[in-house]
Amino acid sequence: MSRIGKYPVEIPAGVQVAVAGRTLTARGKLGELKLELTDHVEAAVEGNKIAVRPRSQERQARMMWGTTRALVASMVHGVSAGYSKSMEITGTGYRAAVSGKNLELNLGFSHPVIYPIPAGIKITCERPTAVKVEGVDKRLVGQVASEIRHYRLPEPYKGKGVRYTDETIRRKEGKKK
Repeated sequence: MSRIGKYPVEIPAGVQVAVAGRTLTARGKLGELKLELTDHVEAAVEGNKIAVRPRSQERQARMMWGTTRALVASMVHGVSAGYSKSMEITGTGYRAAVSGKNLELNLGFSHPVIYPIPAGIKITCERPTAVKVEGVDKRLVGQVASEIRHYRLPEPYKGKGVRYTDETIRRKEGKKK
C-alpha cells in the first residue's frame, strides 16, 4: 500500500482542477498545467481534494499510485505558488545577465555562453553573480537550473563555478610548499 498515495491532495483557494478522461488539468493564478494519467491509476475531484487510486492491485499500479499523487501535488502547488531555484556564481570575472530571451553567462571561457530561456520559465539576475529561475512546472525549473549549473560546475579548490544557493561545496586543501 502506498504511504504517499493514500493521502488526498488539498486544492487551495483560487485553483481549479478538472479531470477529463485521462487528462488532469490544474489552473491557477500563475498558469495552467496538464498531466496525462496512466492506465494504472484514476483520479477524482472530491470537494476541495483530489484523490488518486490504483485501478488494480498489480505491482505497476501500486508504484504509479504514489508517483501520480506526488505529480498532482506538485502541479497544484506550482499553479498556486510556483517554484524557484536560486544560484550563485563564484569566480573572478564570472557574471550573468538576461538579454531578451537569452541568459548570457561569462564563466571564464573565451566566449560568453548563451542559454535560450525556455517557454514557461522566468530568469532574473538581481546581481551579476545571482541567478533566479522561476516557473510553475517543478520539473522544468529544476532541469533549467541544472543545465545552467552544468556549464561550470563548482570546483573544490577555489569554489569557482555555478552553485545552488543552499548547496555546500566541500573544499579541499591545495598544494603545500
